[in-house]
Amino acid sequence: MASSTGSTRAQRPAASQDGGSPGLGTAAAIGIVFIWSSWLIITKIGAESTLTIFDIAALRFGLSALIALPFALYFKPWRGMSLHRIAVMALLAGLPYVLVTYAAFTFAPAAYGGVFINGVMPAMTLAIGWLWLKQQPRSSQLAGAALIIAGASLAAMDARSSAASGAWIGALLFLAGALMFSTYMVLNRVWQVTAPQVLFAISVVTAIYYLPVWYLFLPTNLAGTETSQILLQAIFQMLPNLIGFNLLAIAVRNVGASPTAAILSAVPGLGAILGLIILGEELGVVTWVGIVVLSLGILLTALRPRKSRS
Repeated sequence: MASSTGSTRAQRPAASQDGGSPGLGTAAAIGIVFIWSSWLIITKIGAESTLTIFDIAALRFGLSALIALPFALYFKPWRGMSLHRIAVMALLAGLPYVLVTYAAFTFAPAAYGGVFINGVMPAMTLAIGWLWLKQQPRSSQLAGAALIIAGASLAAMDARSSAASGAWIGALLFLAGALMFSTYMVLNRVWQVTAPQVLFAISVVTAIYYLPVWYLFLPTNLAGTETSQILLQAIFQMLPNLIGFNLLAIAVRNVGASPTAAILSAVPGLGAILGLIILGEELGVVTWVGIVVLSLGILLTALRPRKSRS
C-alpha cells in the first residue's frame, strides 16, 4: 500500500506538467466550435459585402491588437519567445492564413469553410505529427483519417461539379488554410505556447506590419460600407483572435493537437446547418454525405483507448 501511494504521489506532478486538465481543454475546444461556426457565417456575409478581404483583415487585426496591446505590455510575452517563433506563429495563424481563407469565401459557400478547414484538420495534424515529430498514430486514428479524407473528397467532387462558379477554387484555398493552421496547432503543442504569447504574436505583431501596408497600398472600400457591416465584421473577426486563439492554446496544451482538431471538426456540420438557416445555402446530397462520413472519421480520431488501472 505504501509503495502504491508513493507511486501515485510521484505521478501527480508529472501529469500536471504534461498538460493539466483534459476537462478544461475539452471545454475550451467546444467553445471554439461555437465561435468558429458563427465566424464562418459572418465572414461569408463580409466577403459578399462592399468590403474587400483586406478591409476585413484590417478590422480583425486592428481591433484585436488594440485590445491585446495592454495585456502584451503587462505580461511582456516576447521575453520567452525567439524572433523565429514569433514570425512562424504570425505567418501560420496570422495574415497569410486569414487572407487565404477570406479569399476562399468569395468563391465557395460558408459550409465549405467548415468542411475543408476544420474537417480535414485531424488528418492533417496526424500526418504532420507522424512525419515531422515521429508520433505514431493509433490504428483507430488512421481509420478515422481515411474516413475524413473520403468525406472531404466527396465534398470536393460536389464542389467541382457545383453550379456555384469557382466553388472548387474556394475548396483548394480552404485546404491551404487548413494546412497552415494544422501546422500551427502542432507547433502550439510542441512549444507550449501561452495565451499572452498568442495575443502578442498573432494580434499585435501582425497589426504592426500589416495595417500600414493596408492603409497605404491595398484596395479598400471601408468608407463606402455601412457602419453596421463594419461593426459586425470588426466584432466577429476579433473573436477568433482574442478569444478563439486563447481557447485554442488552452485546449491544445491540455488535450493535445489531434484531439483538439477532432473536437473542432464539429464545425462542418454546425456550419452547414447555420449556412442553410441563415444564408439559405443549399448543399448537394453528395456534400451532406461527405459531412456524415467525415464526422464518423472525426469520432474515430477522437476516441482514446481506456487506460488500464495499476
